Amino acid sequence: MTQAHKPTIAIVDYGMGNLHSVTKAFELVAGDDATIILTADPAVVASADKVVFPGQGAMPDCMRELNESGLKQAVLDAAASKPFLGICVGAQLLFEHSEEGDMDCLGVFKGKVVKFKPENMRDTEGLKLKVPHMGWNEMFIQREHPLWAGINEAERFYFVHSYHFAPESDADTIIESAYPNRFAVAVARDNIFAIQCHPEKSDKAGLQLLKNFVHWNV
Repeated sequence: MTQAHKPTIAIVDYGMGNLHSVTKAFELVAGDDATIILTADPAVVASADKVVFPGQGAMPDCMRELNESGLKQAVLDAAASKPFLGICVGAQLLFEHSEEGDMDCLGVFKGKVVKFKPENMRDTEGLKLKVPHMGWNEMFIQREHPLWAGINEAERFYFVHSYHFAPESDADTIIESAYPNRFAVAVARDNIFAIQCHPEKSDKAGLQLLKNFVHWNV
C-alpha cells in the first residue's frame, strides 16, 4: 500500500514578515499532515505544493525586499498555479496599487490598498478611533469558502494595520469587518486566499483557518 503524498508548504521569507509565529502556528496545525518550510529560496517556493506569503511593516520596504530577494517571480508563479495564502501585507501586495508609498504592487487582484480616512474614524458615539487599527474585530461572512469552514459568523480576529485593501470587484470579497465602516478583510479567487488580519495570532479561529489551508486542495 503506497503512502499518501505529504504536501510541502513553503512560507516565503523575503525579510518582511512575522515569520516565527506564522511558522510555529503552521507547524502546530499541520502535525504530520504536511512539511512546513520557511525559505528564502525561489526554487524551494517553486517546488512546494502550497505557498504562504506573509508580510509585516511598511509596504515600500516589503516591495523592495521582495524585488531584491529575487522572490517576486516565484511568488507570482505560485499565485498563478497552487494553493496560495497571503497574510497582512502579503495580502495587500497582491493588489494593483498602494496609497502607502504611492506604489505599484503585484496586481494579482484588481483594486488598491487605501488608508483609513481620518474624517471617517468615529464610532457610533462620535468618539475618535485610533489608526493604526489594533485589536480584535468581528468578521462578517460575505460568501462561503473552504478556508472559512468551522469558523463562526462574527468570530473575532486580530488586526494591526493602518491601510486596507479595496477590491475593484465585490465578487472577490469573502469576509468583511468594520472600523467603523465596512471594509474587505479577506478576498479569494480560484487557488488564492488573502487575509488582512493575523490568523496566526487569532486564537482557535485563526488556527482553524490555517488548518483548513493545510488540507485545502484546489
